[in-house]
Amino acid sequence: MRVVFLSPSYPANMVQFTRGLAEVGAEIYGVGDTSASALPHSVRRDLAHYLEVPRILDEDDVARRVSDWLRGKTVDRVLTNWEPLVVLAAKLRERWGVPGMSVDTARGFRDKQTMKERVKAAGLRVPVSRRVRTRADLFAAIEEIGFPAIVKPIAGAGSDDTYRLDSRRDAEAVLARIGHVDEASCEEYVEGEEHTFDALSIAGKTVFENVMTYFPKPLEARQNEWISPIAICHRDLAQKKLAPGIELGRAVLRALGLRDGFSHMEWFLTPRGEAVFGEVACRPGGAGLVDLMNYAGDIDLYREWARVACWGHFEASTTKKYNVGVVYKRAEGQGTISHVQGLGEWLRTCGPHVVEERLSRPGQARRDFTQSQAADGHVIVRHPDWDETVRMCKAAASTIRLYAR
Repeated sequence: MRVVFLSPSYPANMVQFTRGLAEVGAEIYGVGDTSASALPHSVRRDLAHYLEVPRILDEDDVARRVSDWLRGKTVDRVLTNWEPLVVLAAKLRERWGVPGMSVDTARGFRDKQTMKERVKAAGLRVPVSRRVRTRADLFAAIEEIGFPAIVKPIAGAGSDDTYRLDSRRDAEAVLARIGHVDEASCEEYVEGEEHTFDALSIAGKTVFENVMTYFPKPLEARQNEWISPIAICHRDLAQKKLAPGIELGRAVLRALGLRDGFSHMEWFLTPRGEAVFGEVACRPGGAGLVDLMNYAGDIDLYREWARVACWGHFEASTTKKYNVGVVYKRAEGQGTISHVQGLGEWLRTCGPHVVEERLSRPGQARRDFTQSQAADGHVIVRHPDWDETVRMCKAAASTIRLYAR
């Protein structure tokens, strides 16, 4: 099984997906713009060959270079789990006649307006939205949608360059911030809780599913520096509250034509119990979500994804043993971390249920939380009881403090 894997070491969790491919017997041809000498040791070990390109996001140049590099060789799969590269991977498949997601299907996941139009055409509830390219487009969309509204890049990822608008003044301010964005989506703001629907699929059928709940919504957390964002994966997916979102998620994947691999969907549960589509990506969730899902069932989804991608099989247990929660911390002040407060007491209280503690330490530079969800580190807990998991996460959010100066 000869696999071309785009960007095998960036972002950082791609290292684990590279490992997974190696463990299921793939011969991996890595392609990236990280210098070969800078690749992590484990990646160099797992790759059969590596092509360094000047800029991995230059689709035409990469396609030409990789085609020249592999001339005369048969390729069985072209894979990536980094969202900016899903269209490039599809272009390479079509160019070489390799099975997998088509360019049209990939664009349905990358272009947020096309995505919503296709999901709506399947009879599913989506936010009212309009594609905007100019100032006039934005204000015309606001006139139709009303306030509050959301503006986000058409081909964005996560909550980057995403803003809530409550007034024309907000809209004017946001226009100044997103001048580098060629196209954006202006859409209805949906009141309610925000959740994910994560899935691993084979031949159009989900073989693994996950639902995670955010405390608070990611956009609110991104706009308020003092918040310690919490996200918790549910152990019990059979509960009535989550059923509308799971049904919606499965229907969205059918509407967009996902056949194999990971997907990560955001959805809203309104106060009336209605599930409303947010957006979806044909890749795994970031910010350590795959690790949370692994902790929930003591499995290895990095390897299982690779098994699905290469051989069309899923072998891990789908039984979840735990609710798993992560709390991301942000230091107060600027400069370098000076001290950490409250960690010792929290560990003494929650220690048996803590599976990761990766907070920044004194002497390390404080990170920009707007550029990284991980910010100044995180803690992860797991417990069979939902309320106890929530309690431990809220305790970490409120009692652990990092200071910088």
